[in-house]
Amino acid sequence: MVSVSAVLGDITTERVDAIVNAANNAMRGGGGVDGAIHRAGGPAILQDCIARFPHGLATGDAGWTTAGNLPAQWVVHTVGPNWNAGQRDRSLLESCYRRALEVADELGARSIAFPLISAGVYGWPREDAIAAAIDTILATPTQVEDVRIVAFDETAHRQVQDALAARS
Repeated sequence: MVSVSAVLGDITTERVDAIVNAANNAMRGGGGVDGAIHRAGGPAILQDCIARFPHGLATGDAGWTTAGNLPAQWVVHTVGPNWNAGQRDRSLLESCYRRALEVADELGARSIAFPLISAGVYGWPREDAIAAAIDTILATPTQVEDVRIVAFDETAHRQVQDALAARS
């Protein structure tokens, strides 16, 4: 059975089998979590993105690359919907979590760290982003045992903790 926890910190330092990158469609690096992962992981991640995703990745889908210099073994990249650009179909956000867990299962990962996908510069309302994350993770059959939702700031961390507590 999957264990879901809230973690306050930097996703690039999580010692898990895989970390999830909230990527953009081009899969060539960007800002926010995406930029942090590419900077910390080094050029091997971008090189693998170019090789594996020459045409990018669709919103709601996921795929994997090496983790380069990160403590994780793999990066599972997923493209969340951009609320600010009018992409407000919650099923796309849910698909990000479901597909990331499916990719983790294909890799044999037993631990994974997620950011709050689409809740940063893409503008998805945080409370709903947290609910979508937790609900989808708990409803998705997976071999992953340890799921961490990593929040970069204390407010988001408390919100994830409260949402998890309300479901237990």
